[in-house]
Parts: sequence; C-alpha cells; structure tokens
Amino acid sequence: MIYRNSILKTLKYSLLSMGLFTLSSCEDYLDKAPDDMLTMDMVFNDKIRTEDWLAGVYSAIPTPATEWDNFGINTLGDDVDWSDGLVQWGWPAINLRKGIWDPTTNDVTGWWVDLPKRVRSALIFIDNVKPLPAQLVTEEEVENMKNEARFLIAYYYCLLTDIYGPVPFNVDKILTGGETGEELFTGQTPYDTIIDWIDQELKNLSTKLPATYKDGQKYGRATSIMCLAVRARKLLFAASPLVNGNPDYKGHVNYKGEELFNSTYDPKKWERAAKACKELIDAAHAAGHSLYYEYNDDGSIDPFNSYQNMMFRQAKAGNKEPLFVRPKCDHSDNCSMPRGAGANGCFGITQTLVDAFFMENGVSPILGYKKGGVPIINEASGYTEKGFSTEPEFRNTKWIEAQGDQEGKEGQVTMAETYNMYCHREPRFYISVLYNSAWYRQDNRQTSFYYGTLDGGPTHDSPQAGYLQRKDVHPDANARNGIYPYRPGILYRLGEAYLNYAEALNECDPGNPDIVKYVNLIRERAGIPQYGNGAGMLPIPTSQEEMRTAIHRERRVELNTEHIIRYLDGKRWKEAEKSFNGDFYGMNFLGTEKSDDVNDPKAYFKRVKTSERVFTKKHYWFPVPQNEMDKNPNLVQNPYW
Repeated sequence: MIYRNSILKTLKYSLLSMGLFTLSSCEDYLDKAPDDMLTMDMVFNDKIRTEDWLAGVYSAIPTPATEWDNFGINTLGDDVDWSDGLVQWGWPAINLRKGIWDPTTNDVTGWWVDLPKRVRSALIFIDNVKPLPAQLVTEEEVENMKNEARFLIAYYYCLLTDIYGPVPFNVDKILTGGETGEELFTGQTPYDTIIDWIDQELKNLSTKLPATYKDGQKYGRATSIMCLAVRARKLLFAASPLVNGNPDYKGHVNYKGEELFNSTYDPKKWERAAKACKELIDAAHAAGHSLYYEYNDDGSIDPFNSYQNMMFRQAKAGNKEPLFVRPKCDHSDNCSMPRGAGANGCFGITQTLVDAFFMENGVSPILGYKKGGVPIINEASGYTEKGFSTEPEFRNTKWIEAQGDQEGKEGQVTMAETYNMYCHREPRFYISVLYNSAWYRQDNRQTSFYYGTLDGGPTHDSPQAGYLQRKDVHPDANARNGIYPYRPGILYRLGEAYLNYAEALNECDPGNPDIVKYVNLIRERAGIPQYGNGAGMLPIPTSQEEMRTAIHRERRVELNTEHIIRYLDGKRWKEAEKSFNGDFYGMNFLGTEKSDDVNDPKAYFKRVKTSERVFTKKHYWFPVPQNEMDKNPNLVQNPYW
C-alpha cells in the first residue's frame, strides 16, 4: 500500500497538493508559484513552504462532525441516523449501512489510498526539513516538527488499522522507484506487529513533544498528551474481543504464511491498555487538563451547561477537557437543525440511543427489546412512554434552551404536554436529543416533526426516526441568519480517557476501586446518582460482568455521537452484528397527530420501523479495494469478503 513514486528533485504542485492547507486558513498553497518550477530545495529552503508541507500532512486528520468529509463512517454505528434520502446527494455511508458495497465500491478505497500518501509525505518531510537560521527556523523547531510528522505517521496507521485491520506497513524508508518484487509489492503486516510499533513510537514521542504550546498559533499541533491519548485508545482496541483471541480469524494469513491476527486470548493486553490509560490521565492532569464544569449560583454543578459547553468552549474560556482537537473544522450544525429554522434537518439519531439515556434517578429505562422493537421497560426506573405530561419540569440549572431565557421559566427543561418518553430523563438526554415538540430557542417556538408540517416530512430534510442530533449543534447557531460560532473539533477528551481506563481496569483487575472512582466522576458531572453505599447512591455492580455492562452503558451515553467512538466500540466488543444490524425504529415519520395510539396510523408518538441495516461478520473490517488487490499480488483480502 505504501507504493511510492520516484522522489524527484523537481516536484510539480500536483504532488504537493495532497491537502496542503495552513492550519490557520484555507489559502491554497498551489497559487504560490508556477506549476512546474517548484523544487524540493525551494520547498525546504523556505519557512512558509516548509510549514505548508507539514500542514498538508496534518490535513488528513478526520473532521469530527461528518466523519470523513461526507463519508460518514459514524453513521455505520447505531447512534447516528442520517436520512436515507441523502444517498441521492452522494453520501456513500447510506448504502454502506444497508450492506450495498463490496471490494469494488469506490468509497472503500479512500483511506487505503489517501492515508499512505500522507505517511509518505511525512517521511519526505522528515528526510528534508532543516534549520533555516536566517528565517528563524531553529534546530529545536526542526526537531519538534520532525516529531510532529512522526506522530502523524503513527496516528494514520492507527486509523488504517481501525478500518482495515492488518495493512502494509513500512516506516523505514522511502522507495526510490527502482525497487522490484517483494520490496515494491508490500503485503499486510500482522496486526499485533503494527500495534506494538504504534505503542512504542507514541510512548517515545510523548517524551519528546511538549505537553502544551505557549504559541496560540500552534493550538492543535501534536503534543505529548495527544501521543498518549491516541496510544491509550489504540491499546484499548487491541485488547478487545475483536482482535484479542477471536477464533473467527484463525488461519487468516498473509502471503508469507504469517497469521495476521493472534487468535489466542492474551489478558496482558488489558493490563497494557489499563497502564497506558492511567499514564495518559496522570500526564493530562499534570498538564492542567480536567473535566469541564459550570456551576449554579448555589455552588452545585450545573450538569446541563457543563455537558453542553464542554463541546463548545475554547481553552481560553476555561475548557481544559479536550486532549486532541482540530483547531478549525467544519461542523454539521446546519444539517442537525430543524428545516423550518432555515436549516437542512437531516442528521438525526436513533431510537436506541434515545432509549439508552438514563432516567433522572440514574437508572436505565430500557433493558432490551422484544420482537418488533417492543421495549423491555425497567420498572425500577420509573420510566413510562405512554401519555403526555401535565406540567413543565424544572431542574437546578442555568440551561436556557427550554424557555429558560424567559422570566419565571428559569431551569425549565420540558414543557407541559411533552411525550412522557422524554420526561424525567438525565441532563445529557436534553443536551443530545431534539425531539418533536421540544422548545427551540433560536426560532422561539416548539419543533414540529409531524408529517407535512414545518420541520417534518415528506422531504429528506427531516429526521426519519423523529429526532435531530442536538449535541453537536452550537446553542447560538442560527441557520436563518448564517451564524455558526467557532468551536474546536474534539477528537479525544478527558471524559473518554476516564471511561477507557475504567473499562480496561475492569477487564484486568475487577474490583479495583479506581473503576468506580472514574465512572463516578463522569456521573457526577452528568448530574445523576453515583455508585456507592451512601444515601442517594446506586448499588455498585457486584460482578465483573455487571460492571462491564454498566461501563458500556455509560460510554454509550457520555460519548454519544462523538467522532466514531460508538462505531469502534461496537466493533471491538464484537457486538456490531447484533447492535448495528437489523431493523431500526423511531417515531412515526408519517404521523400527523399528537397521539400515541398504536392503532392510529396518523399517531406520531409510537414506535415504528424506520430503516433496515446490514452488518455481518465481514463488515468488521473494510475490504481491501479490489483495484489494489489487482495491482499487488502480495495482498490478501480481509476475512469473509
């Protein structure tokens, strides 16, 4: 895969155009010189061009919102529900989640082709960057930039192994074009070999890169904390059932006969992951990172604004929770806001995610499903989804999105006549979910997702499952006026680090008090009862299996719709065949009446099938693109394709 053309002393801008953008602007580097006159010497003898080259290597870092520039890998999980109608606009993930793809599908090639280009560009950068004293490029700065490039190489291999599993792996040299045979046609390297290299490389780089930069222009550049964060997440994946003792891949070998996956379970992988997670947490704390909190006037934590604004507040505004960000990236605000507010209204969430949120008392409302998507209700939670509330609900919060900006309605989180499914839920629910008849402050009205109304069908610019993704929408965004406030694109935050550590520790050292400690830190910020023996606390799960379930549920809620975390979780837990496959349900898209009568076809508030998805054993890994297989006889296709 790391095929490299000959490195010429003179390179056209077509070779330099692999995403060359500055970190601070979208200025096209290609406009800076004639097409056929830029040489390697000209690039690396010039400070701006050198920095632009490095920026080009950075440019392949994924966009957190739409997950890979309209590719939409996040919608392959079971959190996000984009309208099926988007397929007509070229959104490939719609067909992918329906199982309409194979090794010849063009959309599976993106990362396989693009990320190795970035790796090659990084290697060229490392080989050629040099001090430029007259332009104030010091030896120290050069060394730091080289380490940044090394980080990006490791990160891109993390992404490749997330999607394809074992891939061709070569970080030792740049091919000159004169190679033949095996040296040119590189086959896949065993998965664990790549993971071991990533582990060592990122650990080493964490001792070389700074934890923070004093120069604000370098916000988002590689840091020691980013190294440890990427490493910890990767080792957690590598310890998980999909690639740790999975018998399904026994006998899957490369062209050399080497097993590409280790089918023997190794408990020490969980120990390695737990240690890496704790090293990250300790280093992040030492560098000043912490969970983001906002407080009420009485000094109590405001869980609504804390959870909402940790996604939007910048570091200079006191938000120290993000560990890895894209300083400037597009977001999906317009697609996640109601159509009637001047937006597109097509980025929704699934009913299963709605069901996953805890109640106000911290208890899960839904335990599972019967045939036809009928929920198994946890009676101990106090949950009901029949009927409508008779009065508004108030909490201790400064959150203003549900009429709280109006006098006498401070702390209001639901209105009277709200469907009971949405009442008495935990704070993260209201921050994450925009449901039918919820108050929408930017338009000073309630949403109306009924068919034929302001925000509803029949067009695809409406939520097909009855919900819009609220969490990623800045509360001050206004589509009608074209207002989309800046915020960073968060790829990794401390809240995830806490849950990663708790999960890994539960697998290698069940009963360790740190497990409950770090889960409780998340629940405390969320404003729901913690696990413990004190008054108002929930019983601590008594077995490793029960704690595993609790951690999985907490991850589903806390990290919902962020990056592709849910997609990766379902894969690595080897649960995707169940969770990401089959019939999906939501509210009645065709409903025109405020009713929950299951026998009334016009009733909106009832569970109906809204889509069907396909995820089988082969879908745990993207296939190797067939055109790449045709070029390289040493590649082997991924299992079951």
